[in-house]
Amino acid sequence: MSRRLVRTTLVGVTVVAATGSGLLATPAAATDVRESRHAATRAAMDAAVAAGVPGVVAEVRDGRGAWKAAAGVADLSTGQPRANGDSFRSGSVTKTLVATVLLQLQAEGRLDLDATVDHYLPGLVRGNGHDGTQITVRQLMNHTSGIFNFTEDATFAQKVLGIDFLKTRYDDWTPEQVIALALSNPPQFAPGTSWKYSNTNYLLLGLIIEKLTGRPYAEEIERRITRPLAMRATRFPGSDPHVPAPTRHYSGFAEDPGEIYDVTDLNPSWAWAAGEMITNASDLNRFFAALLGGRLLRPAQLEQMTTTASTEGNLPRQRYGLGLIEYETSCGTKVWGHSGGIHGSSTQAFGTRDGQHMITLNFNGDWVGGGKNVVSAEFCPPARAPRTPSA
Repeated sequence: MSRRLVRTTLVGVTVVAATGSGLLATPAAATDVRESRHAATRAAMDAAVAAGVPGVVAEVRDGRGAWKAAAGVADLSTGQPRANGDSFRSGSVTKTLVATVLLQLQAEGRLDLDATVDHYLPGLVRGNGHDGTQITVRQLMNHTSGIFNFTEDATFAQKVLGIDFLKTRYDDWTPEQVIALALSNPPQFAPGTSWKYSNTNYLLLGLIIEKLTGRPYAEEIERRITRPLAMRATRFPGSDPHVPAPTRHYSGFAEDPGEIYDVTDLNPSWAWAAGEMITNASDLNRFFAALLGGRLLRPAQLEQMTTTASTEGNLPRQRYGLGLIEYETSCGTKVWGHSGGIHGSSTQAFGTRDGQHMITLNFNGDWVGGGKNVVSAEFCPPARAPRTPSA
């Protein structure tokens, strides 16, 4: 059962955790220099906690090594601080790993991105104006398919996204059930004529991976990505409701304003290939550095992944490629990666186009924004006062 907690207990809680044994072993002078380089990032993390996020954990990797930091708490009951290595639900960051596998299959000649969904999943996408013979795999990957987003379905939203979640959190869902709910609604637009984020697209892509490989989509990701990269904290839980201790995830519901709930335990089968992954900051930095650095995809496939569609009117300062977001920070620097949100957890993983400078961060609360502020703080140089001309 979840614990009911008053939202106002979060305000003003700011606990800065130790930044990891490797950093603690660093000579004090080197530590001070490293901290000064990331002072704006730490300040943005502390600001998020001051605004009400229970806790934040972040890791930066660049040419100078790793910088790890945490603020706030992992568990509101015990006051245990967040710490490096904490596992968390990463939501839609799952999509980038799914897209990577699909592009690997394309490079192997096993998948045509411009073939129709119906070619791979005959008859599945039908009804209320949806037509899988008119939608391509590429359009699923970059969210130009027009297929209705299942998280916007009224029945689903009531059961899973509203306060009824507290009663249904352990329910099992199959991808086919969730897709059927989505298709009971009309399309968002005709295929290829606009852009709108739809989690349904990635449930279909997970099924395509399984059709082509004969393996569960998660097993294919593990075989191709997480095991070769030694992403030991990353897993795909299926119907397992648990997240490794100590971090708890917290959420609020519109039906009960002013209060928060422990929503850590949930059956993520409904999210499946659109967002079920559990991981940590180090693993995501390792993945995105390998992806953007060209170690997971051939140049032709990486070029396709980074060919973006406009998200104007939907995602501010962002464009969307094939399972990959291009985000323009507050100072105009463009970084690549993906965001992820699921009950009680909000994740950002972004870096330079060459993968040489990465940041991954997680909030263990979902009612306060500001994750992109931390990303911008890392990639935007601090403002400097203008020099006074000499006499």
